[in-house]
Amino acid sequence: MKRIRVKQVKSKIRRPQNQKRTLEALGLRKIDQVVEHDATPTILGMVKTVNHLISVEEIK
Repeated sequence: MKRIRVKQVKSKIRRPQNQKRTLEALGLRKIDQVVEHDATPTILGMVKTVNHLISVEEIK
């Protein structure tokens, strides 16, 4: 299974509650924090929800 590296690049301040909760569910709590996840449909949907607050790269 593919893995992705997700990094928070923008603040969650003044964002809707669902976006804040999505960042928390991804494991992101601070700017510049990086986490790795398997590229499952659930995770990719969460990434799509907050794609304007994060950067994503594929791990080879």
